[in-house]
Amino acid sequence: MTRGRLLALLLSLALFQTGCSTLKSWVHGSEGQSAAAPDAAASAATGPALYTLDVKAPDGLDKMLGQYLDLARYQRVGEAGAISRSELDRLIVAAPAQARSLLETQGYFNALVDVRRDNAAVPKVTVSVSPGARALIGDVTIIEQGPLLDAEKAKDERALRIAAQMKDAWALKTGEPFSQDAWSSAKNQLIAGLGAQGYPLASWSGTSAQVDPESNRVRLYVVADSGPLFKLGELKVRGLNRYPESVVRNLSTYAPGDVYTEKLLADFQDRLQKSNLFETASVVVDTTAADANAATVTARVRESPQQQATTGIGISTNTGPRLTLSYLDRYPFGYHMTAKNDFEIGRDLKTWDGQLISYPQEDQYRNLLAAGALRQDLADQLLNSWHVRLGRTRETESLERLYYAELLSDSTTTGTISDYARAATLNYNWIFRKLDNILLPTRGMAASLETGGGYAFATSQKNGPLARLKLRVVGYLPFGDSWYSQFRLEGGQVFANWNTGIPDSMKFRAGGDDSVRGYGYRTLGPEQNGITVSGRDLFTASAEIARPISPKLQNIWWAAFIDAGNAADRWSDMSPALGYGLGLRLRSPVGPLRVDVAYGQEVKQIRLHVSIGIAL
Repeated sequence: MTRGRLLALLLSLALFQTGCSTLKSWVHGSEGQSAAAPDAAASAATGPALYTLDVKAPDGLDKMLGQYLDLARYQRVGEAGAISRSELDRLIVAAPAQARSLLETQGYFNALVDVRRDNAAVPKVTVSVSPGARALIGDVTIIEQGPLLDAEKAKDERALRIAAQMKDAWALKTGEPFSQDAWSSAKNQLIAGLGAQGYPLASWSGTSAQVDPESNRVRLYVVADSGPLFKLGELKVRGLNRYPESVVRNLSTYAPGDVYTEKLLADFQDRLQKSNLFETASVVVDTTAADANAATVTARVRESPQQQATTGIGISTNTGPRLTLSYLDRYPFGYHMTAKNDFEIGRDLKTWDGQLISYPQEDQYRNLLAAGALRQDLADQLLNSWHVRLGRTRETESLERLYYAELLSDSTTTGTISDYARAATLNYNWIFRKLDNILLPTRGMAASLETGGGYAFATSQKNGPLARLKLRVVGYLPFGDSWYSQFRLEGGQVFANWNTGIPDSMKFRAGGDDSVRGYGYRTLGPEQNGITVSGRDLFTASAEIARPISPKLQNIWWAAFIDAGNAADRWSDMSPALGYGLGLRLRSPVGPLRVDVAYGQEVKQIRLHVSIGIAL
């Protein structure tokens, strides 16, 4: 083939290929355009979907569904995280089944759910729910297994009592509404209750909640394996530096072999924390012990600083402005005791109180040596007083006891008359508390009792024997819808011959923040030559009602109150003064702050009272 023919052939092939490509493009051009249409449609279907959601359901179920439905979760993300339209279609289809599953957790097993979407530019999705009747608890079967059951069969009284308490305390009773949260909570409480009673390894062997949709009843069935009964063994103390181990061991009330309970160790831990020797304290039992009959108890403590000083300024409607200073040494001169000095310098009151108190002894008592001095300037009397005490004290969860011998000396100046009196006495003070909260009580009662007897020495009156008794009771009782009440009753008497000289500090006056509001501090008492003095008899009473000022401000209460009381030299001369008014209560972590405006009916004056904390 010549070169000319070869070139002609190659040129023909090239033209043929180009023509075919052009023809293919021309023939299939409309098909290419129609193929783009499905892509555009897909883009429309999968593009971002913005929508609104309306859940219509009774009894608060709308809030639950409006929080947990996938439709609600994706609707909350807004435009930045909007889902595709096809994903929205999928969520709408899945919503009825998902809603029914959520409703079943609240005990609604026959719910009807309808989901609709309108054709607006921003579509609205409406979920309508008819929940039907809520399922109720039917039969409840509780079965024990393990060592607890063995002890029951052996007629062990403690095991029988625990088994009975376990069944009585079961939270879901027959006839009550069923919900998944209540079901889980009831199971957790039962296992926790077994753990608190000495079976810390208690667990479930099986649980079931069988639903009968036709009768709308749920049958509950639980099998609890108690695990071994733990008994307490060796006590190990960790974290001591300055103090001997006896400080911790003396606050423990259990003996090796005692049955473990959470309360036993919690009380031990509470005593450590209240000893004022440790910043932190924790007490735990080793539940991994190979021998459950001698489980190790570990007390971990961190000692408080040896020395501590605090200062403060304040004002009281009882005694005016004041400056306070407190100094504490938890290991003075290397002795196993605590030394404390408190000073208060105020307009009307100046005091010093000093105390040396031992670490807890084996019987948990502490030995103490205390002294104090006081200068109090009332409107019509100047009192200078000092005392020295030697005694023992013990504090438990609900009781405080104090025994002491005291030498007391008082000097009073009333007008132009000065008087001196001393007394040597043996005393017993007792405080009992049973409150739902020691700082912010709303239910329970507290009582304090002061008793003493001895001999009095005086300059202007006769010497002679005397005795003193004072009782104060405070009760707290909630009632109605967020209403709370508080009641107080107080009485006291000094027993002595009418001409015996009694130190003024042992006698009584009334009036003030924690006595009879509407009157000045210690301004109520018998009068001599037109001047108020202290009396041998005391009576005060108070009633108060309070409630939060609004549902959103549960820590601020308004209160209304009425007080009555006085002091006298004879009960026949007792004439209670009346005070009443309104106040506010700020329930803070350090106790309630009380601001009261009270009207004193005897003096016909309005008085402001401000105080913090509760008083026994």
